[in-house]
Amino acid sequence: MARIIVVTSGKGGVGKTTSSAAIGTGLAQRGHSTVIIDFDVGLRNLDLIMGCERRVVYDFVNVINGEATLNQALIKDKRTEGLFILPASQTRDKDALTEEGVSKVLEELKERFDYIVCDSPAGIEKGAQMALYFADEAIVVTNPEVSSVRDSDRILGILQSKSLRAREGQEPVKEHLLVTRYNPARVSAGEMLSVADVEEILAIPLLGVIPESQDVLKASNQGEPVILNADAQAGQAYSDAVDRLLGEDRAHRFLDEQKQGFLKRLLGGGRG
Repeated sequence: MARIIVVTSGKGGVGKTTSSAAIGTGLAQRGHSTVIIDFDVGLRNLDLIMGCERRVVYDFVNVINGEATLNQALIKDKRTEGLFILPASQTRDKDALTEEGVSKVLEELKERFDYIVCDSPAGIEKGAQMALYFADEAIVVTNPEVSSVRDSDRILGILQSKSLRAREGQEPVKEHLLVTRYNPARVSAGEMLSVADVEEILAIPLLGVIPESQDVLKASNQGEPVILNADAQAGQAYSDAVDRLLGEDRAHRFLDEQKQGFLKRLLGGGRG
């Protein structure tokens, strides 16, 4: 049975698309056929992070409007077997996403894929509500700062009251917490909330903690999901998160400040 996973947040710029790309890639790496859908009509970023922007001919809205088939719009990832991308339209209005249209596309995708990862726009506008509405599971992405966490709390309220599962009285959407851009040194300095603080406020299970890292920006600029960089801490953290999503037990890493030895400090090493 296909699972629909929405990657969401209340605030923009927290790393949702980076997380959608990494998690979708990780699921496909583990042998699960996966499609990542960009719900951010008008802003479209997923194709850039996946490095397939030049291959976009048709998009999600074209399929909804019957202007293209799903086969024409789906882009096969060149690096990871079993992974496809359904890009958003850059030129349409967000109202182009209708409940009936999105439902029809998702039903067709369910017949072909094990996992459907929905990259939601930030906030609570139309595209975000559409991405949330059909979800079986939700990965709530937040930075360890008060405004980001507070906005994520609002999203949880919407999931619990306005999703299809909530409206039909089904089993609730399964919620996961993903903390991104985590910097233990800044937590120690009191500049950032700790993971425990975020968990206490949101009270949903912790899926993963992604360390603040230049590797994430570098991967995005290169059009390559950071999970493919096995040497990067962020890539390793996303890989752990995918394993947990699939029910495996993985200890959380990169939560504590790495103390540099005297020699490393002297030589200016250990950075990056």
